[in-house]
Amino acid sequence: MNRATLISELKSYLIITAGLLVSAIGWTGFIIPSNIVGGGIMGLSSLIYFLTDLPVGPTNLILNSVLIIIAMRVLGKGFGFKTIYSLIMLSVFLTIFQYIITEPIVKEKFMAAIIGGGLIGFSIGILFIQGGSTGGTEIIALLINRKRNVSPGRVMISCDLIVISSSYIIFQSLETMVYGFVVIGLMSYVADWVLTGARQSVQITIISSKPDEVAQGIATQINRGLSFVKGHGYYSKRDRDFIVMVVRKSESHLIFQTIKEVDPEAFVTVANVMAVYGKGFDSYKPPISGGKRKKSITTDQSE
Repeated sequence: MNRATLISELKSYLIITAGLLVSAIGWTGFIIPSNIVGGGIMGLSSLIYFLTDLPVGPTNLILNSVLIIIAMRVLGKGFGFKTIYSLIMLSVFLTIFQYIITEPIVKEKFMAAIIGGGLIGFSIGILFIQGGSTGGTEIIALLINRKRNVSPGRVMISCDLIVISSSYIIFQSLETMVYGFVVIGLMSYVADWVLTGARQSVQITIISSKPDEVAQGIATQINRGLSFVKGHGYYSKRDRDFIVMVVRKSESHLIFQTIKEVDPEAFVTVANVMAVYGKGFDSYKPPISGGKRKKSITTDQSE
């Protein structure tokens, strides 16, 4: 490992550690002391804490460790060291802060759910960007998906629903259960925002009477490729070139500036793109697989 790679890895682990610190504060400073049960394994650990007074940190570590061991046996050794590191450090932070913070930082439960859920969602997004994960229901989803044709997202949502709904048995409070749903909803929203906010891309289509000049102006502004698509105007009865390109949302203002300078009368459409994989954008990461699945063999009855 060269020096640059080592520094990059150390930076990644520092960011992961900071993210885990934020997550631990979200749980121990807002969610748990407010008697709110979140989703996943952390939510289950919280339920066990409310029932038995066992600290959340060690319980979370034990439950996730069992899941990781099972996953390694079933799916193969596809879980990286960062996942194990994240799990251990989160459990350590939870244990320390649970003894330090004995009262919720915010007294009002709804505000505690909002702030806590936001902090945890932010940390989840940071972990995913850096290649880390704290396991939990993600592992359960992968295990079930291995045996049954059920989407991982549906499994994770089902687990969250079961855990949060179970809080009603303990607290006998519909309000507390709703706060739990607020937490996981905000966690998902903020995590998605962190993951896609800075990397969100748009597809721009430009119809101009000066396509070559517009294309040249765009090429000199940003280092992005573009394509000409042949089109035919119904009303004008003329053939023309449409410019189609995909850029980061943060770069789109440069495109608009160029279009305005070259052809203010150009017709422009902008569409949000969920994900872009390829040179200059994101790298496609295939899901973890513990081995090659058996290929189904179709027999042609006519042979």
